Amino acid sequence: MRLLDFILRRSFTALFVLVGVSLITFFLSRVIPSDAAALYIGPKARTEDIERVRKQLGLDKPLPVQYAVYMGELLHGDLGNSISTKRPVTQELAERLPATLELLFMGIFIAVLIGVPLGVLSARRQGSPLDVVVRTISIVGVSMPAFYLGLLMQIAFFRNLDVLPLAGRVDSDLRFVSPIQSITNFLLFDSLVTLNWVAFKDVFLHLILPAFTLAAYPIGLIARMTRAAMLEVLGQDYIRTARAYGIQQWVITYMYTLKNAISPTLTVIGLTVAYALTGTFFVEVIFNWPGLGLFTVRSLLNVDYPAIMGVTLFGAGGYVLINMIVDLMQAWIDPRIRLK
Repeated sequence: MRLLDFILRRSFTALFVLVGVSLITFFLSRVIPSDAAALYIGPKARTEDIERVRKQLGLDKPLPVQYAVYMGELLHGDLGNSISTKRPVTQELAERLPATLELLFMGIFIAVLIGVPLGVLSARRQGSPLDVVVRTISIVGVSMPAFYLGLLMQIAFFRNLDVLPLAGRVDSDLRFVSPIQSITNFLLFDSLVTLNWVAFKDVFLHLILPAFTLAAYPIGLIARMTRAAMLEVLGQDYIRTARAYGIQQWVITYMYTLKNAISPTLTVIGLTVAYALTGTFFVEVIFNWPGLGLFTVRSLLNVDYPAIMGVTLFGAGGYVLINMIVDLMQAWIDPRIRLK
């Protein structure tokens, strides 16, 4: 019952957050000096056509009325039509979401796989050269802009070493050589379940550079938080008692220390997932990744406000949902935490 109350309270709060985000984004997108009706028609638009489209899109009404109409349509799952593509925004997001999520999941997987062990090693060897190296890597990862790191990796691994693809999700000739049977539009998963090993290798190689670029910041953040939490727990009395009883070091490190230090690290992982959800935008532009980021950048350049609204609401909803999931996982892992 306590869990249900927590979910209901958080959902009610999230509703106010999303309404606030929609309100701010709606009015900011409307005050930009541009003519959405003229952009919708295209170049050489006639005045009478612009007026007709303006009425069709409801742009001739006052802003509060436009917002009320938009929210009414939103309650029915309608995000409007994109000005650039003339297609429903919901359809645009659904087609590009798998590419973004595939990159996001791979980036966070790499960040956790590397960041947590680095933090553990750094805490165990506090003050050693290894600790200095890990802290340096963390600082560089947190400080390095994603667009700059992506360009450096392209120069190193494509231009100089020629071992990884430059950009894109797959090679352009893959559809002729070994086409992927679309099941979920997660190309790595689809090629794996259909045993299309040629496509799986190609998709995996294209995923390496953007995934590591996206994972650089979370790696540094996760490693630093894991190290700090581990050092705090290692100073507790029960850890010294465990060592006095002669319990093996790996049991103390992973079963006692890491288990009790994972809660703040889990919070950071959740925040980095939410960060990476929007951080993919820069990475997708650099690597020409056909996801939400590339679609958002083009929408901003074209002042495509229905698309901007749709992406913003999706990002805000994802951020709220991820934070709720992190809170639930913390309460499940650490019994000292109660959902109040």
